[in-house]
Amino acid sequence: MSIRNALYGATALTLIGAGSTLAADEATELTIAIVNNGHMINMQTVAEAYTEETGIALNWVSLEEGVLREQVTSDTATGGGQYDIINIGMQEAPIWGQAGWIEPLNFGDDYDVDDLLPAIRDGLSADGTLYAAPFYGESSMVMYRKDLTDAAGVSIADNDSWENVKAAAAAIHDPDNGVYGVCLRGKPGWGDNMAFITTVVNSYGGAWFDAEGRPQLDSEEWNSAINFYVDLLGTYGPPGSEGNSFNEILALYNEGKCGIWIDATIAASFLEVDGVAYAQSPNAGNPVGANWLWAWAMAVPAGSPNAEAANDFIAWATSKDYIQAVGNHADFGWGKVPTGTRTSTYSIPEFQAAADFAEAELAAIESAAPESTDLKPYVGVQFAAIPEFPEVGSAVAQEMAAALSGAKTVEEALADAQNAADAIMQEAGYY
Repeated sequence: MSIRNALYGATALTLIGAGSTLAADEATELTIAIVNNGHMINMQTVAEAYTEETGIALNWVSLEEGVLREQVTSDTATGGGQYDIINIGMQEAPIWGQAGWIEPLNFGDDYDVDDLLPAIRDGLSADGTLYAAPFYGESSMVMYRKDLTDAAGVSIADNDSWENVKAAAAAIHDPDNGVYGVCLRGKPGWGDNMAFITTVVNSYGGAWFDAEGRPQLDSEEWNSAINFYVDLLGTYGPPGSEGNSFNEILALYNEGKCGIWIDATIAASFLEVDGVAYAQSPNAGNPVGANWLWAWAMAVPAGSPNAEAANDFIAWATSKDYIQAVGNHADFGWGKVPTGTRTSTYSIPEFQAAADFAEAELAAIESAAPESTDLKPYVGVQFAAIPEFPEVGSAVAQEMAAALSGAKTVEEALADAQNAADAIMQEAGYY
């Protein structure tokens, strides 16, 4: 079932206004579906205090990113009712909110919704209504081992050219000693390899679709970008990169095996190696869309019998108080607080002292450009904010992984990707 069919079919319509809510103190358990990233895992520990204070038990379902998206989409679209709270992002929140799949969020004045970073808040809203609250937000940036670049006599600048980044990767590439020049996402998924690949395509002046929704994967810009990506990662990356996404690369980086990593800014709070420096994302002449914009957010599926209690938990988990709780927690501290959500976080002295990445992260988030342009006639940076994109992106992701692994040439992969995307968009009635 395509997302468009689910959104406008009978199933979606029956969700609007369905169900009833209970007061927070009447709920005994909330089932929460989360992505298995570090900040989400940490929340399970911090939230023990919430259960102690409220008596509400929290049942955590932690899933790998691609699996989470598949299960949450299926369950929410069909009113399956498995979860009271779900992790979703900026691609889904406005679309699902307008379709009635998720409840509008209602927070008190002390929540200070105006403290949310404008780009993040707008990306989780539709027609001025907030449908998901950001647990952490991110853009993308370069994270590199300055000790290695200094030793090799190379440097990486803010908004550097892709060719200079490739030259730096070549200079520090030392696989005989277990160090790879660059680690980049290769695992197939619209939010996995395609998140990074799309920023490369953007930087080459390419786009997913034209103004009529026709896929543009057979363009010269896509061809140049994917050939560069495959050559860069295939030559200077670790073996098996087609199986690596965020968590896999984070582990490699912390083992000292990656010289350069271009990925989510949130990764910086989990790096455990010394000598890391940061730079704004590179480009191939077009800096607009060279760094992505995303938030892992929390939403309440429509019809949850515990909607009010779920709303209250989200208000707590995305509040200023939660950030203080993590910063003052014995197991975590100020370098581990979820970032990219609130302006006030970046003014906390303890956070500034602990997070050497804070300035680069905030600059990346504030420079991200999700608005539509002449080159990119749709909203979204590393995704297109249309219902069909997850289906299109997932199909193309498989082809890009095949090109990276050598199972197909770049040209073959792009031709097959174009055909798949074209079929999906035609079936959806765009042209």
